[in-house]
Amino acid sequence: MRKALAVGRKEFRQIVRDRRTLMILLFIPVFFLLLFGYALTFDIKHVAFAVQDRDDSVESRALVSAFLTSGYFDYAGRIHAPADLERMMDTNRARAALVIPEGTGSALRRGEVAPVQIIINGENANTAATVLGYSNIIVRSVSANLMVEIRGRSIVPPVTVEPRIWFNPELRSALFLVPGLIAFIGMIVSAISTALSVVREKERGTWEQVRMAPVGTVSYIVGKTLPYLVLAIITSMAIVVSAMVLFDLPMRGSWASLLLANSLFLLGALATGLLVSTIADSQLVAFQIALILAFLPTFLLSGFVFPIQNMPAPIQVVTHIVPARYFLIALRGIVLKGVGLDVVWPQLAALTAYAFVVLSLASVRLSRERG
Repeated sequence: MRKALAVGRKEFRQIVRDRRTLMILLFIPVFFLLLFGYALTFDIKHVAFAVQDRDDSVESRALVSAFLTSGYFDYAGRIHAPADLERMMDTNRARAALVIPEGTGSALRRGEVAPVQIIINGENANTAATVLGYSNIIVRSVSANLMVEIRGRSIVPPVTVEPRIWFNPELRSALFLVPGLIAFIGMIVSAISTALSVVREKERGTWEQVRMAPVGTVSYIVGKTLPYLVLAIITSMAIVVSAMVLFDLPMRGSWASLLLANSLFLLGALATGLLVSTIADSQLVAFQIALILAFLPTFLLSGFVFPIQNMPAPIQVVTHIVPARYFLIALRGIVLKGVGLDVVWPQLAALTAYAFVVLSLASVRLSRERG
């Protein structure tokens, strides 16, 4: 037993001296607790909510106020024309909208039933169903305050909801999950493939030949990236076509826009793998780092599963450096909504900036290693 304790004391001293191991043992568990605890939430709140109040009566304003004070909806703006609603839905400035027709207030004062329309973005079937449930509860609460008696004991809810689900009227979860899987698979495969490419040169002993070859760092980066980019684009587009055949994924936008968004996203993913390959010294380490960098942010912080608007503000800030966040918005916009480049250009610009920055960092690190 004394021998075991002696070995244990020696190992403990080595761990204390090895700051990297100590950081992994102490920091990583706390980091994952905070990340998973705050980012993983199924609560649906802060739904961007637009209003088209054509009646502008006391009753209609009371209904709008009930939505905005419920704690589930955030006011996104007033709608003046149908084109305004389409634009807000296409750009995700609004995820739901309340349309109150003219004459609602006078109908309620006469004791008549007054229907209102709830329009919901159906990209995420689960979120859309939850928002519809919230809307029904709020309208029933308002109706309870306005309830009138008709024919003795007969009680009729004065306000009724007429829902409309845009982009996914059947609320099929596959239309939400499949684009996320396309981004998820593309990010992981691309990052890992290039992460192993440079490290493979080091392990096989050919890195010294690469260092002595009359090839510039930029040329080397382009040569390393281009074959994987072509293969990744072919594979990714094949996944899209397969999803359309197997899961009835629609294609309401332009194939050229989809190809451009896909190429920019995959270029950033390949750049991430190249940057990892300049840090790692073995294929095993490169694989692990690339898997962590590709898997966790894409799954947790991109809006693939968990809505970003429900995360705490500090984590929402972190999501801005996750390329899958921008690709998912562009992909769902092109495929499900049929929007053009005039709508998704901010996402494409962000993907371009990410790829440029990461490729630059990888080039700098490779030039140092080759020097």
